Amino acid sequence: MKKIVLSALLLVFAGVLAACGSNGSNKKEIVVAATKTPHAEILKEAEPLLKEKGYTLTVKVLNDYKMYNKALADKEVDANYFQHVPYLEQEMKENKDYKLVNAGAVHLEPFGIYTKKYKSLKDLPKGATIIMTNNVAEQGRMLAMLQKAGLITLDPKVKTIDATTKNITKNPKNLIFKKIAPELTAKAYNEEEGDAVFINVNYAIQNKLNPLKDAIEVESTKNNPYANIIAVRKGDEKSAKIKALMEVLHSKKIKDFIEKKYDGAVLPVSE
Repeated sequence: MKKIVLSALLLVFAGVLAACGSNGSNKKEIVVAATKTPHAEILKEAEPLLKEKGYTLTVKVLNDYKMYNKALADKEVDANYFQHVPYLEQEMKENKDYKLVNAGAVHLEPFGIYTKKYKSLKDLPKGATIIMTNNVAEQGRMLAMLQKAGLITLDPKVKTIDATTKNITKNPKNLIFKKIAPELTAKAYNEEEGDAVFINVNYAIQNKLNPLKDAIEVESTKNNPYANIIAVRKGDEKSAKIKALMEVLHSKKIKDFIEKKYDGAVLPVSE
């Protein structure tokens, strides 16, 4: 009798394990951490297309840039969508345990400079305050725009992509640089805290600003290395679910959505 009961219990236990397996590791779910705009909006549009491929998409919007790669490295999500390659490389320099790779670029967000006081960068007075993001990986990106406008000169021995304010060799207008968190830049612009403010497109859009219409200067998209990517853990870029995700994000429907939705403020990239 005891043997019969024990056998029955083992069968029940085996059934529970099987059920757990079918609802856990075998579940065709893709979990992506993404910023609210435009990343999560683009993923929302991709959701039905992934469903056609048999995948359920779950999007997690986090509050801090530093949380995204940590969540990916800690296996809390399958991928993240918020950054460009220079930022990813900087993050991995600072966090040696991050083994992350670029699974593919999706779109480009041209950086803009905004001001309520002046019509062009050349109108900035001597001693003007320029508010920049404190994102080290984007310092060169912002400074390159100022150099192109003839406001500063950067050390030619330093790659522009790696440049910081320390690499400014000429600053004829004695511009003052103030660095703040990216999510605070739109507020700084609205409250006129500086003479000109660099704002990431996602925060510009959230504050109803269009870089093509409202910025006094927008960076060039030609040969631009700052396309936003899908990042994954090394090795996962070859997985079926990530391949499915990239196929959808590179589809004509998603590209058309990006072009129509953001009116040139966000641009789809080619595969």
